[in-house]
Amino acid sequence: MFSVERWQEIFEGLLKNKLRTVLTGVSVASGIFILVILLGAGNGIQNGIQKQFEQDAVNRIAVWPGVTKKEYKGLGVGREIQLRNADYDLATTLFADYIDKKSAIYSVWNGSIVYKKETGNYSVEGVHPDYQFIENASIIKGRFINQADIRNYEKNVIIGNKVATDLFKHGEEPLGQRLNISGTIYNVVGVYTDPGGEREESRVFIPIATAQKTYSAGDSIRSMSFTMKPNANFDEALAQSNAFSKELETLLKTKYSIAPDDDSALVISNSLEQAKNIYIITGGVQAFFWFVGICTIIAGVVGVGNIMLIIVKERTKEIGIRKALGASPLSIITMVLQEAVFITVIAGFSGLIFGLLVWELVGPSVEADFFTRPEVDFNVAVTTLVILVVAGAFAGFIPAYRAAKIRPIVALRGE
Repeated sequence: MFSVERWQEIFEGLLKNKLRTVLTGVSVASGIFILVILLGAGNGIQNGIQKQFEQDAVNRIAVWPGVTKKEYKGLGVGREIQLRNADYDLATTLFADYIDKKSAIYSVWNGSIVYKKETGNYSVEGVHPDYQFIENASIIKGRFINQADIRNYEKNVIIGNKVATDLFKHGEEPLGQRLNISGTIYNVVGVYTDPGGEREESRVFIPIATAQKTYSAGDSIRSMSFTMKPNANFDEALAQSNAFSKELETLLKTKYSIAPDDDSALVISNSLEQAKNIYIITGGVQAFFWFVGICTIIAGVVGVGNIMLIIVKERTKEIGIRKALGASPLSIITMVLQEAVFITVIAGFSGLIFGLLVWELVGPSVEADFFTRPEVDFNVAVTTLVILVVAGAFAGFIPAYRAAKIRPIVALRGE
């Protein structure tokens, strides 16, 4: 039941010892503030990782050849493995039930591109039409590569938005313009944008057949990329993805006489497996942040408990008189708990608001590859307030219990 007199007593006690009250409040407020900052940082890490995975298809499997590091079947170490068109055709035929999108890639990392007086070095990648969806690229002008481009060895190019900005600086329309790429003239038929930003948009795509012919690569390819058919269940999708990766690895290692345990000769990247591992790590980071924050709050709550013990000791005579006049133990416990909860909640709420304001002001300007949009959602804020109330109750329980046990005669005699 609400009692004006009790609240007056609480405020009078707090104002009587201003420095002690402020220091106690600061310890609790700093604990909540640190918790909010840590949780916001944890969400920033998680958002940054999610953004990285948005750059490409989430169920992507990529295959790169490497160099053998183990002897196998009489073949020595140091053999360079070279994938070819036949490997891509074999994989897409044998594993058609698994595959949704597919592309072989022939890439040149520093292709010289010239447009009139503008020049630049960009990654040039010969790809198949499905590569647009594997890379999660969006066409903003024109079109992407099609099968006719590959079949007819067309010299068409799709450029990234960053490339378009660099080369066409005077408001010119990129579509239909001619670019000199490593000495060969290409027609711009499309411009794309990518969630990965400028780094991903600093590339140009040409038909893979044209790339192999232009760079005298024969039927060699640098890598292969696939996406799996959609599956609503993550665990089933992961199992399917792992099965495909394992079967493809076995097929290629058998064909090229690579030791089964030689991980350097053939590299297979499974984005779903990576996503699972990374989310486990980020979950651990969040749990660690909660642990550190809670420990900080506990330190502040212990301070509140100590202060309440001092307050109870100072008010021993008063409590004895109250009990002598008929005050019940429950009313004494309620009085002490109310003061402890009040101090904890007010100080903690101040720390919570300050922490939220910091992320509200600073968060939008914080942007990095693996850290973006640090924030604390409403549910976490509510959870924190509940923690504050519970913590305040714990902080005042022992002092309240001791106060309830005070015997009036002992209290008066001690005074």
